[in-house]
Amino acid sequence: MRPYSDVLVIATRRIGDVLLATPLIRSVRRAWPAARIDVLVFSGTGGVLKGNTDVASVIEVAERIPIARHVAFLARLWRRYDLALSLAPGDRPSIYAWAAGRRRIGLLSPGGKHRWKHALMSAWAPFDNVNTHTVLMHLALADLLGIERAREVVVSWRQEDIASVDRLLEGAGEPLAVFHPWPKFNYKMWRREGWIEIAQWLSARGFRVVLSGGPDPEVCGYLDELSRALPGGTLNLAGKLTLGGVGFLLSRASLYVGPDTVVTHMAAALGVPTVALYGPTDPVKWGPWPKDYAVVGNPWRRLGSQSAGRVRLVQGNAACAPCNKEGCDRHVGSFSDCLQQLPAERVIAAIESVIQ
Repeated sequence: MRPYSDVLVIATRRIGDVLLATPLIRSVRRAWPAARIDVLVFSGTGGVLKGNTDVASVIEVAERIPIARHVAFLARLWRRYDLALSLAPGDRPSIYAWAAGRRRIGLLSPGGKHRWKHALMSAWAPFDNVNTHTVLMHLALADLLGIERAREVVVSWRQEDIASVDRLLEGAGEPLAVFHPWPKFNYKMWRREGWIEIAQWLSARGFRVVLSGGPDPEVCGYLDELSRALPGGTLNLAGKLTLGGVGFLLSRASLYVGPDTVVTHMAAALGVPTVALYGPTDPVKWGPWPKDYAVVGNPWRRLGSQSAGRVRLVQGNAACAPCNKEGCDRHVGSFSDCLQQLPAERVIAAIESVIQ
């Protein structure tokens, strides 16, 4: 097995994909402890790696970039790394790997129209977007490298994140139930009335509800309005924490409830009792990766509510779920009936199953 001193991991997709790249990054770190590992991501998705001691630096590139700037960016990358690992089968990550690495290994789609990308790689594994969980798909590159698979999703934070959470939770008491009601896209969102009902149920059993959410004004406005309808003592931390801070907050929680978002993946990876609300998203590919999951295959089946480790995945109320579509109107701003019609009673039953 050849050692590498400089490695670039290319994870130019959404923020959840970046988090789910951490098992492969940990695999590389354990194989070559002295290697420098950089990670190339789209702008705004690198925050989930702050505090991750496996990573030397995060390189961000705009999702949309003028051609002249793109050429200059590729020139700066040119052959800087002994090894480049591309975790997506698209054109851009393949070109980035070709430019950056003296050896290039990636995930690629088979077939004639993709042969030009095959030619860019030193070796590649066939990309399966249907039947293989994203973590396991990434780890196929560890197999090509001949290194042992590390299977843990790594959630990290910094000392300042700990201090911030401690200050915000001062006197909050326990147990804490963290809700993350606002996903990035409407098609993953559960209805407002459901959050209110489960918050009241938890409050009656001694839990204090904590809301997490990003700093976007629309998110803060929604959670501010929602918090006023929740039981007294609800703590709204929308916009007040980095992703690392959210990670440390989750480590203090006795329960987490959320839809298909990076925060749900973080909670599952930390071993927090987690209820994940899934509608059109396929759990086989994108279900939360449970802490200490050691079975060879996928953690999740495609159909039905189910459990793995300390995670209970509640699938939406419709025969068509999961449809893999972005909402019932087929765009990210539309809502999904399977989630909008999901009754709070089913979510409460799931909560009972994970907090026993």
